Amino acid sequence: MTSETGKIQAGGTSSDDSSLVQLIDALGRRQADARYDHYVADVDGAALRRLYEDMVVSRRIDAEATALQRQGELALWPPLLGQEAAQVGSARALRADDFVFSSYRENAVAYCRGVKLSDLLRVWRGNVPSGWDPYSVNMAPPQVIIGAQTLHATGYAMGILADGADSATVAYFGDGATSQGDVNEAMVFAASYQAPVIFYCQNNHWAISEPVGLQAHVPIARRAPGFGIPAVRVDGNDVLACLAVTREALERARRGGGPSFIEAVTYRMGPHTTADDPTRYRDANELEGWAARDPIARVAALLDSLQLLDADYADSVRTAADSVAAELRAECVGMEEPEAMDLFRNVYSTPHAGLARQRDNYQRYLQSFTDPPVSVKE
Repeated sequence: MTSETGKIQAGGTSSDDSSLVQLIDALGRRQADARYDHYVADVDGAALRRLYEDMVVSRRIDAEATALQRQGELALWPPLLGQEAAQVGSARALRADDFVFSSYRENAVAYCRGVKLSDLLRVWRGNVPSGWDPYSVNMAPPQVIIGAQTLHATGYAMGILADGADSATVAYFGDGATSQGDVNEAMVFAASYQAPVIFYCQNNHWAISEPVGLQAHVPIARRAPGFGIPAVRVDGNDVLACLAVTREALERARRGGGPSFIEAVTYRMGPHTTADDPTRYRDANELEGWAARDPIARVAALLDSLQLLDADYADSVRTAADSVAAELRAECVGMEEPEAMDLFRNVYSTPHAGLARQRDNYQRYLQSFTDPPVSVKE
């Protein structure tokens, strides 16, 4: 069930599978697709199990981090519940030398890229200004400014062209970000220079409290061809389809075919962040309908039909997920608190007079709380 660019059906808010690339349906049945089957021909039972475990572990990380925030150990957390397939499927298509530019919700992508568990939490605990060394995993730290990472991904991709390499970049963003100027400007530059960048939009149907239909009266993927960028809509709750369309886009980028746009139609089953209450704006019936399309449940159903989900294996996956969650919690509560002056570390790669002045002023300010008060004589 593939839709070529130009054949995408209208109805940006529709969850109708007929307009989406889908290789595993909501009941866990494998769907044949002449265009995309060969992109996942190497995914045997063992590989499918690995994708399933990635999603289960990612969901467990998300649940534990949410609990840590509720218990006061984190200041904030952006849940990804329901978006595991969109993130894991695309992330597992990447090579180590590809570079990822994400928003603040792609924690499953970060897990797949090898980001340390403690580094997933540092910024949300308020211990560091960013999460990790980007060059150790070829993934930039989370971008909170909506859509800004698309410009970074495009600029890096233009650098890849200048270097003559065959790697690529991918920019993850949500449906709400497509209304930002940065995203549109990034697509202009990417198309103009045929930069090897993938614009990966996770349409989770809600830009905080605003439904996607408010800003997109046709599918979001329809916007990209106007910039000269090939686009495809994929069932974002289908890990195999997300893997396939990302591999296709990467193949295009590596052979000099320029950028691609992927709209992964999924659903944010939790709050926008732990500071949000989705019951104030979202119908419970809508959530129930999407819960029946759970990305992990459908892979479990497929594995079960292939007799690959026996009790011992299922127990081992749960044990692995619980072990990761326990490590995540231990890393969080045992995290060393930063010193006050650490705020000024690693801001610039070389000494900076303006920053030094700010550091000195701040240091004097802090000392004012500890030094004996100065008496003033009238």
